[in-house]
Amino acid sequence: MNSPNKGLAERSPEKAGASTVYRARRVLAIRAFRRLWGVTYLCSIADWLAILGLVGLITKLSQGYTVQAFAFSGVVLTQLVPGLLFAPLGGILADRFDRRKIMIGCDLLRCGLMLSIALAGSPLWLFLGYFLVGLCSTMWIPAKDAAVPNLLRRPDQVETANQLGLVMTYGVAVITGAGLYALITSLDTTLHLPVPFTDLELAKIIVVVNGLLYLASAILVATRIPELSLRDVHPAPGAGTAAVREPGAGARGMVRDGLRFVRGTPLVRGLLIGAAGAFAAAGAVVGSALPYAVSLGGGDGTFAMLFVAVFLGLAGGMVLLPKLARRLPHERIFGLAIVVAGAALAVVAIAPVLAVALPAVAAVGAGAGGAFLTGVTIIGTRVDDAIRGRINALYQSLLKVILGLATIAVPLLVGWLHRPVLRLGGQEIAFDGSRPVLLGGALLATVLGLVAYRQMDSRRGQPILSDLRRVLTLRPPRTSGLLIAIEGTTTVDTAGQATRLAEWLSAGPRKVVLAADPALDDPRWRGLLSNRTLSGARARALAAAAVRAETVERAVRPALDSGAIVVMERFVDSPLAQWSAAAGLDLRDLEDLADWATSVLRPDLTVLLDTAGESAPRNEPRDSWTVPGLLAELAVANPDRYIVVDADGTADEVAERVRTGVRAALADLAGN
Repeated sequence: MNSPNKGLAERSPEKAGASTVYRARRVLAIRAFRRLWGVTYLCSIADWLAILGLVGLITKLSQGYTVQAFAFSGVVLTQLVPGLLFAPLGGILADRFDRRKIMIGCDLLRCGLMLSIALAGSPLWLFLGYFLVGLCSTMWIPAKDAAVPNLLRRPDQVETANQLGLVMTYGVAVITGAGLYALITSLDTTLHLPVPFTDLELAKIIVVVNGLLYLASAILVATRIPELSLRDVHPAPGAGTAAVREPGAGARGMVRDGLRFVRGTPLVRGLLIGAAGAFAAAGAVVGSALPYAVSLGGGDGTFAMLFVAVFLGLAGGMVLLPKLARRLPHERIFGLAIVVAGAALAVVAIAPVLAVALPAVAAVGAGAGGAFLTGVTIIGTRVDDAIRGRINALYQSLLKVILGLATIAVPLLVGWLHRPVLRLGGQEIAFDGSRPVLLGGALLATVLGLVAYRQMDSRRGQPILSDLRRVLTLRPPRTSGLLIAIEGTTTVDTAGQATRLAEWLSAGPRKVVLAADPALDDPRWRGLLSNRTLSGARARALAAAAVRAETVERAVRPALDSGAIVVMERFVDSPLAQWSAAAGLDLRDLEDLADWATSVLRPDLTVLLDTAGESAPRNEPRDSWTVPGLLAELAVANPDRYIVVDADGTADEVAERVRTGVRAALADLAGN
């Protein structure tokens, strides 16, 4: 007999720790998303290249010193202003019309506008045309963001998809855009052309390339991604009680319903409050960066180091977030990330030297990056598809409004507060205006982060400190242990099949431990019930969770940490489904209880015994059979770790099906 667990004897720590890479590969395996990711790459290159190219073009078209000095900030503000004025329009269009057609139309308009800027050669039309390009982007982005969840197989993939999008937009595309700009501007020296291009001609070539990138995006969306037109593929769980108007309603009604939804939904309301604090802190950093670098005794080099530290922290926060999300709900992570960013910004404000400022600035970036990714993920997974475009537009417009205002106001405030010499008690000390501005931003971010946390927290009965202790607890890494759960509606079937599977796996080189459901025959469970009259469903669920927690800590975790394969019947899913069905308890509350009992331990593989043919009432549809229906929903939501086995037939026939499914799943785990 071939060893049933062959290939898993040496499950490498690298694979165990590569979950983020593995999740990214799974998302990129979805063809529609992979193509949209490529479209995002093209448009992001065009966006970054447009800023560089238009700054270069305006300096070539204008001779005045004032205009040239205003070129960069003027181009950036021209891109931001449409978001300040027309952001709700993009959300309304994304919720009311076909998102794919919106993206195609906006890309074609952006292409035509960029080409017209290059051909016209007028500074006035440059700013006006680029304003219209920004208006098109304001409509394109909410349509794209709202469509992403409908391209994925499962709602839990939204977080990874957002990670990939942000990495592409603010990482790979920035580098590519800068490299393409450098390549085009050096055509003369690189190719040694007999008739060299003038600087003005090179600037126009860059703008034309921008237009062609938008055209390529339109062609790809029109011909290769029809899935962008899909709607409501993964219905979001109710985040609030506010009504959502149908897409056929008028624009004014859609705006009114969107605002009503925000007011009536604590999750979204807290999200926007916290985002305001995070973006205000970011604006304070951006607006005061140069004078702050000077206050540290540095110049351009110090400014560059601070800039790099922010982006490294931003990337680190986006990578760290999914690891935290396995143990903390996104609602808690969002508020905590903003509070962390605010506290780190306070350290930045009082940092005396660069060595202290750099890690603090990186921490600000990590908190901001984690909060932004969490916010986008919450919108993608917890907001209904019918209103998702409007909430995305509101979130994005809030970013642009606050950053735009901060970019203008913060330098003025720094200049007003700056005093070359401040007299205190007869002593003269240097006083830089950037420090109080940063401290004010830190205070604002911290306060709004706490308010957002209170608004969004779904576990008010569970202190946050206990969650943080659990997150920070250093357990021995489980690099080779494997947990297999047998779930089903009949305890006899799960017990028998768990025993048979454990015996079969024991023929392999790995140690195998069989763990029984403590609620079935554990003497501690029977003793607990005999000493107390637990008639209420909630009380029985709490008692069962307590016994299960002790079993996990006493038997399951030590075996996993030693590298063994643990086979356990009715680990979590079956008890959850039965408690919810029998007493009408809220499934989400029960999931929180299960998380507490198991310290968020979940099986690597769950075998679901589907006994619908034997146990379902003959005259009732499959969906009305509550317990199997709930188990089926859990399996559909997590297909990577479930195998569903037909349990109709003799015990030997079912055992053979279980072994076949487990053998294939183990081979897949060994390969990944």
